[in-house]
Amino acid sequence: MKMVKGLLGMLLVLSLLATPVLAADKPVVGLVMKSLANEFFKTMEEGARKFAAEDGTFELIPVGMNSETDIDTQISAIENFITQQVDIICLAPADSVGLVPFVKKAVDAGIVVVNFDVTLDKKALVDNGLPEDFLFVGPDNAAGAEMVGDHLGETLGKGAKVIILEGNPGADNAKQRKEGFMRSVAKYELNLLDSRTAHWETEEANTVMTNLLTSFPDVQGVMCANDSMALGVEKAIAAAGKTGAIQIVGFDNIGAVQGLIKEGKILATIDQFGPKMAANAIKVGFRILNGEALTGWQTTPIKLITKADL
Repeated sequence: MKMVKGLLGMLLVLSLLATPVLAADKPVVGLVMKSLANEFFKTMEEGARKFAAEDGTFELIPVGMNSETDIDTQISAIENFITQQVDIICLAPADSVGLVPFVKKAVDAGIVVVNFDVTLDKKALVDNGLPEDFLFVGPDNAAGAEMVGDHLGETLGKGAKVIILEGNPGADNAKQRKEGFMRSVAKYELNLLDSRTAHWETEEANTVMTNLLTSFPDVQGVMCANDSMALGVEKAIAAAGKTGAIQIVGFDNIGAVQGLIKEGKILATIDQFGPKMAANAIKVGFRILNGEALTGWQTTPIKLITKADL
């Protein structure tokens, strides 16, 4: 399996290398996303492509990873974009520390880099000679997790037994979402049985949750740091014959989860409007390209999604 993933990653990068910087009279934007196996990033890519087609003033080259931990593909994409001398790189980093040296290379090459979706690590930025307030376009992940965590707390009540499924430990948004969940745990005096990572992945979440159900058969709720993991958790709960007895919340509002919310199998999620986020990052990139000096956090919206919203 590792060999297959490696070959897929190599083919992806080779295809990127083979992609010319398109029309000389149009600026080129390289969009570096995370795993396209995650529906959230598929819809993000679709939204970015739609925006590029409607705008018509720039060329877009989108690149995704094969898995949520495949940072080598992101590194190769950035290096290839530097070689091609694209005008803007919009990056949703899989690792908030590991990608920073390559962001520095791109900045030094005169390319506008917009960090979006997942923040780059502040210490790593400073250590690599970049400003601590390096431009970021994205949501308040901690606030979103707290919002959906509060909804779970209100539904279950004080003292309810819950589990947290975390994202990739190297990603700042995983840390921020856990922080938000922990605020809800404290606020509603929930009994946190365990907190484990499933690296944003559906199948890993299914395996982790299956094992946790053996250890904690009386769990009442699960806070998932993204919807892909919520799908895996829902499968594990269904296989254990506990659908409806254990409430699940997620984060991303992907289509597959919307159906399960309608059916009452997942309680709620957070919409962070991925297709618009990528478009916003591109717009901000052009503002910088046109001479604006932008730093700090350009916030994007979030919304709690329950059955009543669908």
